[in-house]
Amino acid sequence: MSAHSAKHPFHMVNPSPWPATGAFSALLLAVGAILYFHKTPVFGMENLGAFKLVPGLFMVLLTMTMWWRDVIKESVVDHAHTSETAHGLRMGMVLFIASEVMFFVAFFWAFFHNALGFSTTTHQWPPAGIQVLDAWAIPFYNTVILLTSGITVTRAHLMVERGDNKTASKWLFITVALGALFLSLQAYEYIHAGYKLTDGVYPSVFYLATGFHGFHVFVGTVFLLVCAFRAQADQFTPEKHIGFQAAAWYWHFVDVVWLFLFVWVYWILGLPVRTF
Repeated sequence: MSAHSAKHPFHMVNPSPWPATGAFSALLLAVGAILYFHKTPVFGMENLGAFKLVPGLFMVLLTMTMWWRDVIKESVVDHAHTSETAHGLRMGMVLFIASEVMFFVAFFWAFFHNALGFSTTTHQWPPAGIQVLDAWAIPFYNTVILLTSGITVTRAHLMVERGDNKTASKWLFITVALGALFLSLQAYEYIHAGYKLTDGVYPSVFYLATGFHGFHVFVGTVFLLVCAFRAQADQFTPEKHIGFQAAAWYWHFVDVVWLFLFVWVYWILGLPVRTF
C-alpha cells in the first residue's frame, strides 16, 4: 500500500492557519471590548467608542468565513467526510450546544439568585425604580416569531431529507427573515427600555441574558443563511447534510433558551414585586 493511501476511515486535516488566526482574533476582540467598556484611549484617541471592537470583530468574521469555506470544500469537493468523520462532527456540535447550555445556566442562576431572595443585597424584586417590560407585548410577539421559525426550519429539514433542496432553500430564507424580524423587535425593545445595563442587578442580568441570546439568534440566522445558499447550490443530499443538521440543532437550542427567558425573566419573575 502506498504512503498516500488511507489506512483508516478518519479525515486527517491538512495544516491550516485558521486555529491560530482564530485564537488571535478572539484575543484582539476581547482586548477591544475591555478598552471599549473602560473608555480607554487608543493611540491618544479617546472618541473611538465601539470602533475599538472593529479590528477583532473583522478578524473573527474573516476566520469563520475562511475556515468554514475550507470545511465545506473538504466535504463537497474532496469527499473527505466519511461516516466516521461525520459522526465526529455531529458529536462536536452536540458538545458545543451542551457547553452553550451551561453558559446560559450561569445567567439564569444569577437571575434566580436575586429574584428568589438568596442574595443578601436584594430585598425587593424587581428592585425599586425598575419599570419592567410588559411580557405580553414585544416579548410575546418575539416568542411567536421564534417558535414559528422553529417550524419553518423543521420544514426545510424535511425537504432536504426528501432531496428537494430548492424548496428547502425557500423555507430557510423564510426562517432567516423571521430571525431578522426577531432581532429588529428586540433592538426596538432595548431602545425603549427604561433602564441601562449599569442601572443595577436587574438590568445587568436582563441585558446579559437576553442580549447574549440575541447574539445567538444573529449567529444562527447567519448560519441558516449560509445553509440556504448551499441548498440553492444543491450541496445537500438526503444522506449527508451535516452542516444543515448542525444549523437546525443550534436554532432549536435558541428556541428553547428563549422559552425559558420568556417564562422566567419576562413573565413569572419579571412582573410581580417581591419583598424579602
